[in-house]
Amino acid sequence: MKLRPLHDRVIVKRVESETKTASGIVIPDNAAEKPDQGEVLAVGPGKKNDKGELSPMAVKVGDRVLFGKYSGQTVKVDGDELLVMKEDDLFAVVEKK
Repeated sequence: MKLRPLHDRVIVKRVESETKTASGIVIPDNAAEKPDQGEVLAVGPGKKNDKGELSPMAVKVGDRVLFGKYSGQTVKVDGDELLVMKEDDLFAVVEKK
């Protein structure tokens, strides 16, 4: 199944966080928090402003983004757990140096 988000929504797949601390301690799955980073899988066309013009999205497919722990709506697609959220729910794009 393929999802095509509407308006200013994005589809994000959570990126699993490290299960080991810097000192080498392994964190069990039940103690680990949900990751607050993800990869953008799909973006909508954008949101219309007051004049009816389409405002382009600031993120694109493949971007790694930061979002709130409880942001978005979780959906299951083909066994994968994905998040559908508005672009406003995203905090930042993680850029690699």
